[in-house]
Amino acid sequence: MAEQLQDLGDYIAKGNQQAVTATSVRLGELMIAAKPEGLVALLTFLRDDPRCLFKQLVDVCGVDWPEREKRFDVVYNLLSVKNNQRVRVKVATDESTPVPSAASVFSSAGWFERETYDLYGVWFSDHPDLRRILTDYGFEGHPLRKDFPLTGFVELRWDDLQKRVVYEPVKLQQEFRRFDFLSPWEGAHQVLPGDEKAAEKADEKAKS
Repeated sequence: MAEQLQDLGDYIAKGNQQAVTATSVRLGELMIAAKPEGLVALLTFLRDDPRCLFKQLVDVCGVDWPEREKRFDVVYNLLSVKNNQRVRVKVATDESTPVPSAASVFSSAGWFERETYDLYGVWFSDHPDLRRILTDYGFEGHPLRKDFPLTGFVELRWDDLQKRVVYEPVKLQQEFRRFDFLSPWEGAHQVLPGDEKAAEKADEKAKS
């Protein structure tokens, strides 16, 4: 299986030399690293080539690596129903360099890219409607970035008493706890019904 996927990866790389920078097989899936400027052509090839036929875009997501110069990976997961194969395409970018939108190749990419933009701040050029999709209007920041603060931002909720939408500072209801195994949060110390049977079996094994 891995050999077949690697052969497919070599075939894709040969047909897209200007876009593909590396191919590998990990966890039973083909991984392709690509340049942003060749992304649309590569996705079109993966969709239409008779040996590929990756006609379903399963999702588009982001990965944040703050220590890297190009801190974001944009990941495209594709499925070929006919060939029962999957491929994962990764493109690296930074906070200011846009990635070409895949919406012209896969219509489902529109919402996936909006989610990636909303949560990571990755820009997609030529997107037909690039705006937030999960956070509130006027929300500042991108919540899935690893440097996003846990407090200091506002949240929106419906107040049933005031009969209107209200904005409130985000705050943690409980401090982080360090488990010392003496905390009542760790569970009951008394023997629960049925546990005595396990102790009896352990004693019987020890005697035999």
